[in-house]
Amino acid sequence: MGSLNACDILDASLAGTGCLEHPLDAEEFRRHGHKMIDYIADYYNSVDKYPVRSQVEPGYLRRLLPETAPNQPETVDRIIGDVTSHIIPGITHWMSPNHYAYFPSSGSTASFLGEMLSAGFNVVGFNWMSSPAATELESVVMDWLAKMLCLPAQFHFSGGGGGVLQGTTCEAILCTLAAARDRAIARGSDISRLVVYGSDQTHCSLKKAAQIVGIPTSNFRAVSTRFSDSFALTGASLDRAVVADEAAGLVPLFVCATVGTTSSTAVDRLLEIGEVASRHKMWMHIDAAYAGSACICPEFRHFIDGVELADSFSFNAHKWFFNNLDCCCLWVKNPAALVAALSTDPEYLKNKATESRQVVDYKDWQIALSRRFRALKMWTVIRCHGVANLRKFLRGHVRLAKVFEGLVRLDRRFEVVVPRYFSTVCFRLRPVRAVRTGDEEVEEEIASGLNRRLLESVNAEGRIYMTHAVVGGVYVIRFAAGGTLTEERHVRTAWLVIKEHAEKLIDDVDILNW
Repeated sequence: MGSLNACDILDASLAGTGCLEHPLDAEEFRRHGHKMIDYIADYYNSVDKYPVRSQVEPGYLRRLLPETAPNQPETVDRIIGDVTSHIIPGITHWMSPNHYAYFPSSGSTASFLGEMLSAGFNVVGFNWMSSPAATELESVVMDWLAKMLCLPAQFHFSGGGGGVLQGTTCEAILCTLAAARDRAIARGSDISRLVVYGSDQTHCSLKKAAQIVGIPTSNFRAVSTRFSDSFALTGASLDRAVVADEAAGLVPLFVCATVGTTSSTAVDRLLEIGEVASRHKMWMHIDAAYAGSACICPEFRHFIDGVELADSFSFNAHKWFFNNLDCCCLWVKNPAALVAALSTDPEYLKNKATESRQVVDYKDWQIALSRRFRALKMWTVIRCHGVANLRKFLRGHVRLAKVFEGLVRLDRRFEVVVPRYFSTVCFRLRPVRAVRTGDEEVEEEIASGLNRRLLESVNAEGRIYMTHAVVGGVYVIRFAAGGTLTEERHVRTAWLVIKEHAEKLIDDVDILNW
């Protein structure tokens, strides 16, 4: 019997310790995978016991972890223990039923299972040949979703268009803007003269995308919106901006219309914008990142009337469609425009399937070459729940927002600032009138400061978490219902928390005259 070498000694020392002895072993995966699923399940059973917003200070984790990586393997149990003691305190719990900040992050068991399959297969699906099922399932699922949304036939693969799963809306806008840019340049336009349009409520990803594709900063237009239009971008305001730019010798290129803006969930006038875009030969993209999910419900479908005039349309399934991050659905009428702007054709990727032009190579529809098998989680979500139940879940969240809106309206100290269309309510303590300065701006500044203090007080306590926006110069608090675990009891408790902090603040300030 020969002497043991260092590797044999290490293997012997690891046996039965809970360390992973091999990079990928089926039985080790089974044993530790069960353990990890149990841990996550226990987390969901107790998630509402944690402060929703993390309470740690910057740099907390560096002080807790070693300065160098471990030289020898550590057990999975020890790692899980450190997750509990070190990582959990630094997490803002997006899946908490008391998370009302930003927009929902509505994961689901079905999505997690689909994600497990995607991670387990570890497919790198850049073209059809690299994994045919990854491409074909994505094409099928995107057509399913197009039909659920009643998108025009031109967005379906059978109608000459098609859909792709991107990571985020930022990527979807960047890809479509690059396609619009290259189309304009091919028609003889100079990139220095191209202009991109949104509104002052449009997500910042549009401006970032314009910078990335080379549009001069001076050629980005954030068209002003008005309270009287519920902060929607209108055709008339867009047309004025476009006509002025054309008169100055510039070339209108791209307009991004939004259904459910980040600040207030405003809905831009799609039909009006589409008419302007068509008349001036602009690419029209519709960003329905948040609210697009709701449009599978017939009673909300009218919010995307005018989509037939758009060149592209997207929504984030990881916001409010029970898919975990990341999963953005993008449809285009003319996939060839994307391919022309984004395709690569190196020798090592050439194959008969691509050359036959009978397949989709999704690498040419996105920024990166490599891509994950995202369609598995979308397919699993749709199949596990069915369209009827998905609509039921979405309607339930809208009902919760209506409950909260009703509670706000019953208290005369508060007001709902903008119309509620979906599951987000923008509200605030009413403006201070006791300070009679005669200057509305000063009074508004006082009101904004008061609401800022209210939000900071609520969030610091940790029982619930909300975020703010400024619309039309008015500071508002946003209450975004839609968490997968949120029930009516959570919403009613949240309102009690808000009132409790408001009453303390009012007593402290002692300048309000209701």
